Amino acid sequence: MLFICSCKPFYNSVYKKPALVDTKVSKSAKELHKKLFYISKKGFAIGHQDATAYGVDWKHSDNPNKIKSDVNEVAGDFPAVYGFDIGRIEHNQTNNIDDVPFSTMRELIIDAHKNGGIITISWHGDNPTSGGDSWDKTSTVKDIIKEGIHKEKYDLWLSRVASFLNSLEYEGKKIPVIFRPYHEMNGEWFWWGEGNCTSEDYKTLWQETVHILRDKHKLHHLLYAYSPNKLRPNDDYMKYYPGDAYVDFFGIDIYDFKNSEDFSKSVIHDLDLVKKIANEKNKLYAFTETGLESIPTENWYTDVVYPSIENSGIAWILFWRNARKDHHYMPFKGHKSESDFIRFKNFDKTLFLKDINNLNY
Repeated sequence: MLFICSCKPFYNSVYKKPALVDTKVSKSAKELHKKLFYISKKGFAIGHQDATAYGVDWKHSDNPNKIKSDVNEVAGDFPAVYGFDIGRIEHNQTNNIDDVPFSTMRELIIDAHKNGGIITISWHGDNPTSGGDSWDKTSTVKDIIKEGIHKEKYDLWLSRVASFLNSLEYEGKKIPVIFRPYHEMNGEWFWWGEGNCTSEDYKTLWQETVHILRDKHKLHHLLYAYSPNKLRPNDDYMKYYPGDAYVDFFGIDIYDFKNSEDFSKSVIHDLDLVKKIANEKNKLYAFTETGLESIPTENWYTDVVYPSIENSGIAWILFWRNARKDHHYMPFKGHKSESDFIRFKNFDKTLFLKDINNLNY
């Protein structure tokens, strides 16, 4: 019998085959990249850090049989992108840096993925040399690369990272993950940041991490995102760039520190630069972290955020977490920004979970 395949080809004249970090990358990761390409043509996926793990005055552990989100409570839909952090996995601890059990995180990642959500994971790992946290600026990168004195320890840490990432599976297939390690490196607050290591050592750290996860531990469901912090006048966005062969997405992290005019200018300027670089290198790009703590600015989402990103071409934007009433970046039920956020949701280019699931490509 003759079977004629009527399926569309995976690549086409619009979505051409990208050069990804992993030449053996999984089909699901390829599909995620393609999905984000088409999302960026339609608008941008809206993301929230720890969206279903906890919110203002609630935790998933309080009612583990219900998937809840402050975003959904306010807007009637879940985020399209779910951010998680695996800080403390390096110590084989039960809970992460924000006290989310890794077992719960795994369940929530699986739930988000099976419902069409996109997963991005950061890693606020501790300082291998001092034993302090990510914000301990003791020089350590030189100790964990090449033949450094703590290389063996760091390899063990990476094996624990690999073990967790490898456990993310649904229906026998690995869940694709956008992995965003060593972020905001042009800032001086992390041990991998400006002034705490050389740019060459940083690049080596990134490259070795990719080789260990991809080649040693055989993780083929990861896509890698490079995300400096807001650019200061003398900052070079590419100073720490590990090379085209080690990055799938470009990104940038910019927060509004109660100065919306400065924030908006930085977002427009920096994303325009990121867009130019990404387009030159045929890579996708995103607004990888942002927020205004407690959201005191009136109509911040509609008057500040949306006009700044409307024509940016980003694939997604990730707002930071809702930990408590004095530390949150998305509105919750009863918040004074609730109605503004609903208006923000209804703009053409803001894509929530239902929107990306209804996207035709």
